[in-house]
Amino acid sequence: MKLGIVSKVKKLFEPVDLTKNKPYKQLLIFMLPILISYLFQQVYTISDAAIVGKYLSAAEVSGVNVVYSLIFIVLQFAFGCSSGFSVITSNFAGEKNEEGIRKSFATQLLLSLIISIVLTIVAILLIPTLLAYIDLKPGNGDYEYAKTYLLIIYLGLFTQVFYNLIASVLRSIGDSLTPLLFLIGSTILNIALDFICILFLKWGVAGAALATIFSQFVAFIACLIYSLIKYPFFRVKLSDFKLSSHFVFEHLKLGLPLAFQFSILAIGLITLEKAMVKFDTGNALVYGHEIFDCKLAYGAAVKFNDFLMCPLSALGTACLSYAGQNYGAKDVIRLKKGLKEAIFLIFIIYFILLIIGIALSINGTYTSLFLSDSNNNERVRFYASTYMIIDSSLYFLLGLLFIGRNYLQGLGKALYPFLAGVFELIARVMIAEFMPLIVDKNNPYSDKAFVSVCFSDSLAWLFAFLILMVGIYIYIIKGKVFKEIEAFPKKIPAVK
Repeated sequence: MKLGIVSKVKKLFEPVDLTKNKPYKQLLIFMLPILISYLFQQVYTISDAAIVGKYLSAAEVSGVNVVYSLIFIVLQFAFGCSSGFSVITSNFAGEKNEEGIRKSFATQLLLSLIISIVLTIVAILLIPTLLAYIDLKPGNGDYEYAKTYLLIIYLGLFTQVFYNLIASVLRSIGDSLTPLLFLIGSTILNIALDFICILFLKWGVAGAALATIFSQFVAFIACLIYSLIKYPFFRVKLSDFKLSSHFVFEHLKLGLPLAFQFSILAIGLITLEKAMVKFDTGNALVYGHEIFDCKLAYGAAVKFNDFLMCPLSALGTACLSYAGQNYGAKDVIRLKKGLKEAIFLIFIIYFILLIIGIALSINGTYTSLFLSDSNNNERVRFYASTYMIIDSSLYFLLGLLFIGRNYLQGLGKALYPFLAGVFELIARVMIAEFMPLIVDKNNPYSDKAFVSVCFSDSLAWLFAFLILMVGIYIYIIKGKVFKEIEAFPKKIPAVK
């Protein structure tokens, strides 16, 4: 009996071979730890927002909320690189090539170090510019709080970059459980530190930022040590860092387009946030005093939205490794079947999220999780519920977008995902900037104008998906990628 339990526990920690068994079953098994991991990553953000929202002033809450997209843009560039790099690792995993996995890991360590240094320097220098772009300037009540929180998070970027590197590499070989377990422990630590830094040490928004960075650092170190012990092929040698330009280029060819794509999406979100800030600025002119209603509502809505999106994102991430491994294994039949079954799973997930999203958005129910009663007024609830009802109603577009984007990326086809990101940015910017004037030219800060801005997300998803459909049609439906597999059976980059 005891041996049976031990064997089952050990089996949980074994990598999932995505080249075997029924695709939908393997996708579900593989995505479950990813989903829980994503949910706990959101708990990181939500715990900061909830504790800050409950115990600090409206200006401090607004300062933390308003910089969310500014943090997102920098992190998404780094995360995009890691996800793209890991496609090479998943190809080698599909080939059962341990030397290739080790050299790919060494390459990613070097590239991630360079990316961390560059991003940190650039991000810190651009803080005043980024805050000005979203119409947050010295003199605003929340400016200094936003600047402080942003600076600390940017200084600790390397912790999040390297944790995501380890998590992406582990998922590429089929292990989605290990990153989850360490993230759970880190999340618990983060919540505890939030209370200590905010309630007892009275460090305010700086305490919330420091708790996040330190907790992520612990997760990275612990996960790295465990991975080196568990998987011998991660134990890089000095010779593994002597890399050819070709091998480095193969990683960059997949990592950089995805990084720019993720960053483009983040720029779109910043533009949307800028549009939201204008509603507070415009109404402040009417009422004669500073207003934070829309910023508070949007900050809460974005965090709740990201939380609900986790299942869609997790399945997309699972598709990235699935496509990468089966491309490496040159299994044409599984690649076709896996795409069909992933789409079926997306619609099941969508209907579940639709019910949850609308139920918790009516009258801004979910805002009570993030805001104190004094900050959670009727206008805040209106803005928050309107935004979430519109977004959650059209989640199926986002789900299809995640699948198409990750599947093509897993096949090494980065062009169409990149173009989809460009079109998504254009659509979101155009709608956020001009739709309020079209809907209500006399009062671009009216409720009607706000509703029109809320469609920025869903219409942007639609435009991006239409672009991805071109790539899916060419490479999968018409079978171009399958012809490549047959013609070039050793297309995966050689280890040099």
